[in-house]
Amino acid sequence: MAGAFGKAVADLLLPPVCAGCGLIGAAACDGCLAEFTSGLVPVRQGITALATHDGIPREVVLANKERGRRDLARPLGQALAAAVPRLPRASPAPDGTWWFVPVPSRPSAARSRGGSHVLALARWCAASLADRGEAAAVAPVLRLSASAKDAVGLSRAARVANLEGRVRFDSAGAPLPGTPVVLLDDVITTGATAEACTRVLAAHGVVVTAVLTLTSASGRSRGTAATTTSNSHTCHPHG
Repeated sequence: MAGAFGKAVADLLLPPVCAGCGLIGAAACDGCLAEFTSGLVPVRQGITALATHDGIPREVVLANKERGRRDLARPLGQALAAAVPRLPRASPAPDGTWWFVPVPSRPSAARSRGGSHVLALARWCAASLADRGEAAAVAPVLRLSASAKDAVGLSRAARVANLEGRVRFDSAGAPLPGTPVVLLDDVITTGATAEACTRVLAAHGVVVTAVLTLTSASGRSRGTAATTTSNSHTCHPHG
């Protein structure tokens, strides 16, 4: 109760400001959040983004990742959840549970941000699906070695080399072998990270059926963004 009261007082004194446009009242206003929900951007086979990495989506993603706007995790996680049923080839486990694996951050980066921002997105994504009656779980089973460098500015070849042998699997909390999962990230650039994570998961029997990110910085223009057709798989409410 005290925590809720404190938040209410803080919101009155310092109301949230939209990270995209500066409008007072929400971490991401309806207009800016619509940039993530108006359509899907097919990046390449099996990889989909909610938006291209420019304009408002870029500002919002950077605010969440680099500027301490942890209050964006909830609306962005909800936007990811809304896209999940529309992802081509994505499917829940045989028992109806959607499994999400967040792409890992470098340990130093996660510490400086107060924790993994992608893990927070994954948890809000799963929570949003659960609120709609879907069973959902998060498996943070991937670890990135401290020896991995910051990938900003690296070419695809350099990113591949940077990740070689540095993405590791932690079996604690892992889904059963053969379980389909959706790999989540905030931004996809060359696809090297998604591919490295997919290989490591596959080596331990975890099947990545789709990769979903908030934005794509792979060079695809906004004009080529397209809404994907609904997945033929029907999701059943969790009993």
